[in-house]
Amino acid sequence: MPALTLKTYQAQALVSLERFLVGARDTGSLAAAWAQEQQRQGAGDDDGPAAATAHYQPGAFGDTPCVCLRIPTGGGKTLLASHAIALMARVWRQADFPLALWLVPSTTIREQTLRALQQPGHAYRAALEAAYGQALAVLDLDAAATIAPQDFGHKAIVLVATMQSFRVRQTQGRNVYAFSEAFDPHFALLRGRAPPAAWAALETVGEADLAEHAQGHLTRADLGRVKHSLANLLALLRPLVVVDEAHNAQTDTTFATLRRLGPSAILELTATPVPRKTNVLYSVSARELQAEDMIKLPVMLAEHHEWADAVRDAALRRRQLEAEAAHEDRYLRPIVLFQAQDKSGEVTPDKLRAHLLAEKLARDDEVVIATGDQRGLEGVDLFDPACPVRFVITVEALKEGWDCSFAYVLCSLQNVRSGKDVEQLLGRVLRMPYAARRRSPALNRAYAHVVARSFSEAATALADRMVQGMGFERLAAATALLPDPGTGDLFTFEPPAPASPPAPVLTLEVPPAAVAALADEPDVQMAAAPSADAPVRLRIAGEVSEATLGRMMAALPAQERDAVAEQVAQHNERCRALRAPALRGVPFAALPRLCVGQPGAQVEMQLFERETLAEIVAFDLLRADPRPELPGLRIVEQNDLFEIYVDAQRRVALRKAAEDAQLTLDAVPTDATEADLVHWLVQALRQPGLTEAELRAWTAALVGELRSRSGHGLTSLLRARQVLAQAAARRIDDLREAARQRGFRQLVIDGVAPEGWATGLAPAWQFTYQPGGYPARHPYVGRYVFRRHYYEVIHALKAKGEEFECARALDAMDEVKHWVRNIEKQERFSFWLPTASDYFYPDFVAELADGRLFVVEYKGEAYATNDDSREKRAVGDAWARSSAGRCVFVMVERVREGLDMTAQMRRALVR
Repeated sequence: MPALTLKTYQAQALVSLERFLVGARDTGSLAAAWAQEQQRQGAGDDDGPAAATAHYQPGAFGDTPCVCLRIPTGGGKTLLASHAIALMARVWRQADFPLALWLVPSTTIREQTLRALQQPGHAYRAALEAAYGQALAVLDLDAAATIAPQDFGHKAIVLVATMQSFRVRQTQGRNVYAFSEAFDPHFALLRGRAPPAAWAALETVGEADLAEHAQGHLTRADLGRVKHSLANLLALLRPLVVVDEAHNAQTDTTFATLRRLGPSAILELTATPVPRKTNVLYSVSARELQAEDMIKLPVMLAEHHEWADAVRDAALRRRQLEAEAAHEDRYLRPIVLFQAQDKSGEVTPDKLRAHLLAEKLARDDEVVIATGDQRGLEGVDLFDPACPVRFVITVEALKEGWDCSFAYVLCSLQNVRSGKDVEQLLGRVLRMPYAARRRSPALNRAYAHVVARSFSEAATALADRMVQGMGFERLAAATALLPDPGTGDLFTFEPPAPASPPAPVLTLEVPPAAVAALADEPDVQMAAAPSADAPVRLRIAGEVSEATLGRMMAALPAQERDAVAEQVAQHNERCRALRAPALRGVPFAALPRLCVGQPGAQVEMQLFERETLAEIVAFDLLRADPRPELPGLRIVEQNDLFEIYVDAQRRVALRKAAEDAQLTLDAVPTDATEADLVHWLVQALRQPGLTEAELRAWTAALVGELRSRSGHGLTSLLRARQVLAQAAARRIDDLREAARQRGFRQLVIDGVAPEGWATGLAPAWQFTYQPGGYPARHPYVGRYVFRRHYYEVIHALKAKGEEFECARALDAMDEVKHWVRNIEKQERFSFWLPTASDYFYPDFVAELADGRLFVVEYKGEAYATNDDSREKRAVGDAWARSSAGRCVFVMVERVREGLDMTAQMRRALVR
């Protein structure tokens, strides 16, 4: 398997983790670092379980960082963890070669994870090898005793185990806690190097150990001595701990188990974090997965009253999808997952199989049954083009870790509300084949056929499962489930015409007493009740108004109101979603991107990217910094404390005794020279645009300056090399930033760039908003209903405040055809303009009714005149000037020159 490039949301999750750990390391406060990171993310207005935790909860682990990355089902948690180990080792552990303990919930997952991490060329293995090369060992617990003592610190070591291997109330009888002579040399090496407090916390030999080792070399003289066990060894070495599917590991026993292992940091990964127990540092939305082609959305849902109808339509849908797949570049064979009833039900797996064959919906070799008793999937490679399997029948959850992205259709014959494992099976049909968008729109969607009384009942039940079991936000789950138009039109499948979006129908059963209150509602249809006291079935097409909902609530019994209100809310969200132009197939006009070139020299215009200024403005590191220094760096050594001051605000404090042990593990030779330190720093500081010779000369000069002028000893610099490398990297970044600032001012603001460089537009460089390409997070959930937003959700817009008022003013303008709340830090999916150091993502981008393009940036009064705003205004104006009137840019304030927001935008449009 080739190495996988991280998706944008994965990279951003790792950046968030790094910022938090750096902040905690530099300030010494997990709570302060947490607050700073959450403020930076702008978290707090999310919807459902995706929301990040408001305040850091030290819980059972005190000063040991324990944070969670919330990734919905299908988001690539294992790849993320593979990259996170090196990051945590470098930033938090300050270790060249860490020890990591990777905990998983089951033996099946352990075997799969271990196999992938050990397999050369696998993406998970490649992520670790990118950091450690061949100095890497991945083992299970049984092989831990084969690790030589000198391997610690010379190799990155990853131990993969189940949580159950460690999770006990009594440690006797578990191998990881048992005395083992194999670890004698490891403990001998660490004697005198690990701090006394660490030794004092270890489990000691007791009477039970003597009984277990009656034939061994333990005697009564060993009572009370430190037990040479794997668990004790881990506690001395303080591993980085990764907890996969962490929602299964939130009990007091689990917390006590993890404390016993002495983790230096804990990273939890899950789609469904446990509220109030988990520090959710970064939360990924399902729409981010959809935009990155990781999952199929929306789920086209069809409800059926009879199980045979559900089975027939699911089989027909699969047949039609296979016809579509014949036109794809890569092989694809759509599969149906059937959830049959158990042996006490009517439709057992065997009966369902017989029905498929009798109705000629499938051939014998196309159907397999995968249950506890019948294991038809064992040894079957569903991705093999020669494999005939097109239908998989199960009852409960499929085997853990079973993934086949060819699964497209879920057909559940169990009660959609009470049936077990529906969310697990639905997750199986969401994964996108080859993690790439398909040519046919039909193959970018998933399909579900369920037995239910109504679409609204089925959709509400599945949405609840998606929130509780798959990590979807409530709004995302509601809008991800849309009515299936049926199997008859799929060969010509296109999004509904703009003028006729399909309208979901809400079906409710209400007591007879509620009928009178709703009798005059024009959109409410009522079915005749079989008796005077029987519930009356209501059908409501289209959105339910607040007035209708109010009368409905007043007429319903109190115990039914919450459930009905939730069903109505989800129905209304679906109705609004289906009005969105993106879902109706309405295109958004292409936006020209700012380019740069040398028109007089016939140099072709190229996209003005982050790296472009480096080509225009020459950067020489030695010339920019001939006598390199790190002004804030100060190293203080006292009796048992070793502190590194990065600058006035950042300090790293390390206990000397503990660090001495870590030095041994980090393989710092006692005879290391200044040249060795320079070589190590050069490897750590490599970056594009700097030659190794240039970097080596600058680094040698830096180390020389630190030793001669600042008086730092070589031993101190070696001990502080990780922090030193980070400080040096920041210094280089600052120097390059200053050069870019000069070039940007010359090119964009002053218009006097060297050698005739100038900005402009080029037909080859355009950006277009695409359906399904809107990775929204923290979606808007306010009461005001926006009518012109291009997508069905609005990214990160609060329900009040000046930015909300600006969005509402834009939405109300008749000049606007549709608009998008632009998403920051999304290069692929958002419109951006270049700045000296990064990209500027304007708040709102609109297409006007007259065909022009309108870009709006809101700035609060406090920021309207700062350097950042001046830079953004300059590049926005340069982009608009280059468009010959087709593009308009405006920076809006709450009130400017006596004009409100609407007036400011209208003035910009008529200039």
